[in-house]
Amino acid sequence: MLAARLQMAVSLGFHIVFAVVGMAMPVLMVIAEYRHAKHGDPIHLDLARRWARGTAILFAVGAVSGTVLSFELGLLWPRFMERAGPLIGMPFSLEGFAFFLEAIFLGVYLYGWDKVSRRAHIAAGVVVAVSGLASGVFVVAVNAWMNTPSGFVLVGGDFTDVDLVRAFFSPSFVPEALHMVLAAYAAVAFAVLGIHAAALLKAPSNQFHRRAAAIALAVAAVATPLQLFSGDLAAKNIGHFQPVKLAAAEAEFVTEAGAPLLVGGVPDVAARTVHGALRIPYLLSVLDKDDPRATVPGLDSVAPSLWPPIAITHLAFDVMVASGMAMFALVALGAVIRVYKRDPLRSRAFLRFAVIVAPLGVVAIEAGWTVTEVGRQPWIISGVLRTADAVTPVPHLVIPFATFSLVYLLLGAVVVLLLRRHVGSAPKDAGSAA
Repeated sequence: MLAARLQMAVSLGFHIVFAVVGMAMPVLMVIAEYRHAKHGDPIHLDLARRWARGTAILFAVGAVSGTVLSFELGLLWPRFMERAGPLIGMPFSLEGFAFFLEAIFLGVYLYGWDKVSRRAHIAAGVVVAVSGLASGVFVVAVNAWMNTPSGFVLVGGDFTDVDLVRAFFSPSFVPEALHMVLAAYAAVAFAVLGIHAAALLKAPSNQFHRRAAAIALAVAAVATPLQLFSGDLAAKNIGHFQPVKLAAAEAEFVTEAGAPLLVGGVPDVAARTVHGALRIPYLLSVLDKDDPRATVPGLDSVAPSLWPPIAITHLAFDVMVASGMAMFALVALGAVIRVYKRDPLRSRAFLRFAVIVAPLGVVAIEAGWTVTEVGRQPWIISGVLRTADAVTPVPHLVIPFATFSLVYLLLGAVVVLLLRRHVGSAPKDAGSAA
């Protein structure tokens, strides 16, 4: 089972990077083209073209990794697909439709610059952005259902009275989808901002990189504060429907009123304590119940056999929160600089901070998915089907795991090489970009 779980984890961890790019990058390219259409600035047109080509590269690799994932679901988790297929088939089908719509209109956008009107071309970009967003939301609907299954009656271990609408709109769907969408926008915006901030540190007068960074910063400034709000909604949803996951994320071994929030530290499962953690009094109760005196269920509320891997879940949760706070700090710094009527993109301190923070959006997403998936264990469908009962009995899965991991490493290296060449071909001097 370990090899199957590792293979799925590596595949998901690899694919999610390309999924979030497909959700968010089209927004940046449409904003750039819209600004060109409104102001006639050729730099924004160049930006839109370059971002579209970069999106196409990542979209192609994401299509490959997504196809692999679809096969892995059936091959590695046959019992899960047998049981859950009737309920999750609809969102997966809708995701396929959204994916093909995105592919079609991305083709129109890439090759229709001089063949369709400006309005039609921007509209094609909007369709790419909306379908990319929808594709991600439909996949999240499946994961939300796995966390809080609904839309069926369980009779003798079988799903009956299936209600596809209730299954799609499971209790976790709205907070999880909102959190994922905002995370995608923020992660991509910070990555793009970091790339162009690094270029501005070398060439402060380069208008190409300045305009690119300005668009990315604007998206980050909107998405990041909203992400904090969505994170609060998601935490309360987890506390209500998956209290064991929240307890594992916070290494809350004992049920208590006025529970503190633990920052950092190393969980000691044997001693049922956390060593070296910073404890913020009452904050976990506030996060979970909006009441500093509220009782938060601990891991002692269920049998130890139902505990998820606590150390991994707690570490991933801390990494996600720390990354999010660093991103918010950058946005806050930019706002402070704006208050003093200065341009943050002319502040070398801000640009250096942007370069440091650039990868943290992706780090936060990977950590957040780790909390979601590892924190649900030992269930693949919460309270319904255990992971151990869903995995394939086929032996020697270490071989395909090693093979696919090598393929992903090669694909990742190719993508990095292509993107470095693509970014490196950007205008180097202010004169050529002005």
